[in-house]
Amino acid sequence: MMASWIYFSIFSITVFALSTSANEHSKVEFGYTGPNGPKKWGSLSPKYEACSKGKAQSPVNIAKAGVVRNKKLKPLKRHYIPTNASLINNKYNIEVQFEGKVGDININGKNYSLKQLHWHSPSEHRANGHKLAAELHLVHHTEDDNIAVVAILYKLGAPNPLLSKIEDKLIKLGKETHAGNKNVTIVLGTLDLKELNRRSRRYYRYVGSLTTPPCKEGVIWNIISKVRTISKKQLKLLKAPLNQENKKNARPIQPLNGRKIQTYHKPSHV
Repeated sequence: MMASWIYFSIFSITVFALSTSANEHSKVEFGYTGPNGPKKWGSLSPKYEACSKGKAQSPVNIAKAGVVRNKKLKPLKRHYIPTNASLINNKYNIEVQFEGKVGDININGKNYSLKQLHWHSPSEHRANGHKLAAELHLVHHTEDDNIAVVAILYKLGAPNPLLSKIEDKLIKLGKETHAGNKNVTIVLGTLDLKELNRRSRRYYRYVGSLTTPPCKEGVIWNIISKVRTISKKQLKLLKAPLNQENKKNARPIQPLNGRKIQTYHKPSHV
């Protein structure tokens, strides 16, 4: 029953569990456990104040009963092209950064360009209160630095095609990190993101925040309904380069505070 609801009702998006790119993290150290954990983020720096005082924070629980269908929402069209990319351990998550133009999504007539993607494990957003194995955030920016994230949730199962392309690089990143090398960048060469171009029959949208400090608000979250799969091996590779305190890098659920989660659902006859 749970699996069928997840497929029917929550995202398969950068989105933006959305954490942020390495250059969006402040120099002030934070973590996911201990004295610098999520409950303390807001007190670590004045720049992090929104983490504790913000009223539109992410991630959130996507509950079936609270979702509102919005017939005015448009299809979430994605067309990412092969682009040179690099793999990095930014301490808080494993991230892919792109050198050139990858592709855009259009929201309310405004283009948001894909800048980076990264993973969280377990998932940050929840489906009717349930965590999944992992979450991918595709982080997009406008020219004036507005942010939109496409998020995809993963359950354990068959290997994920995108991660399969970079498994050897993830192994190398883990070895370099364990050898004591810092600020390691692994060149991926041309990375084809065709697996992420699939049309989505359903997605969820709400306005929230970055899920890591500074917890900036005004982020448009787009969560793909269809849950995809990731293997146990791939999940282990994503965790291996991270410090022990960041291996479980999911921020706790935040209150909606009156926000509505909207859904786009493509008619079955189209």
